[in-house]
Amino acid sequence: MDDRKLMESLVEMQHFFKEGHLDYRPNLTIDCAIFGYNDGELQLLLVKNKIITTWCLPGGFVRKDESLNQAATRITAERTGIANLFLKQFEAFGDPGRNDPRGAFEPEKLFEMAGITLGEHTWLTGETVSVGYYAITDMTNARLKADFLSSECAWFPVDQLPPLGFDHEHIFRGALFAVRMHLYHFPIGKNLLQQKFTLKEIKRFYEVMSGKQLNASNFPNKLISLGLIVKLDEKKAIGAHRSPTYYKFDEESYEQALREGLVLA
Repeated sequence: MDDRKLMESLVEMQHFFKEGHLDYRPNLTIDCAIFGYNDGELQLLLVKNKIITTWCLPGGFVRKDESLNQAATRITAERTGIANLFLKQFEAFGDPGRNDPRGAFEPEKLFEMAGITLGEHTWLTGETVSVGYYAITDMTNARLKADFLSSECAWFPVDQLPPLGFDHEHIFRGALFAVRMHLYHFPIGKNLLQQKFTLKEIKRFYEVMSGKQLNASNFPNKLISLGLIVKLDEKKAIGAHRSPTYYKFDEESYEQALREGLVLA
């Protein structure tokens, strides 16, 4: 990081800790479970805070001039570089002690970086309620970026996650459950698959997302009968006598399904 960006980051950090209450709503945060799918594997985006020793879900405080949905959209866009991701609010988390930083917070690192010592009574102390969202993105199009408080931002397979800070393991489990519940009511696949795909590929996607084996013909046929996916005049060349047809999501049917929901089960 060059000197100018380093200074901007320092000023931003100092303002956040000292005067963040002017911009943000104290005790109200967003935590986002951002899922990515690539090559038959479901992954989760995690961040490492500069002054917190554990990996966490991307999140942050809600600004005073934005709604919860706007805050979630901002946070996911800042982390992935992609605007207008598929976002769903799924639960609020407010158990007593959920944001207790003991054992994870490194106050000496904060002082070393920004010359700040947090007292017992600041706008950042006290019980915090976090609104949980999950987001869906295509990992190949994401451009990961850490913010002024983060040192790392990386993808992890959902079955190989490192220990998570605070109650973020609980939030992640809730998000994964919500994704699997919503999978059959919203056309989530459009946000994670390539623009064109084979029936085998979309079946594999839904199996990975749901954690269940699906019928080889019944499930793709249900998508076709609902008008969600349409056949293209193009085949995938993968060898002699193996040229499956490509399909794509129908934009009009997709938008209607987002608005009204559907039943795939």
